[in-house]
Amino acid sequence: MIIDDDVLDQARALASKLKIPFRSVVNEALRAGLSIAEAPAKQKKYRTTPRHLGLRPGRNLDNIQELLAQVEGENRR
Repeated sequence: MIIDDDVLDQARALASKLKIPFRSVVNEALRAGLSIAEAPAKQKKYRTTPRHLGLRPGRNLDNIQELLAQVEGENRR
């Protein structure tokens, strides 16, 4: 097993600061990390509010060419 140098340095510093064995720091950190990794991530339900996006008065979807002409202008083509 290879542990990155920065992680080792942090674990050693914490062991020194708390005056507990290095092994205890590593074991507790692994236990905490593993329990978090096992638990499913909590997510909020995503909700949207429906809105009526109907056409403006006078517009009609029955004839798309006519609708495009009204919206874009006759000279657009």
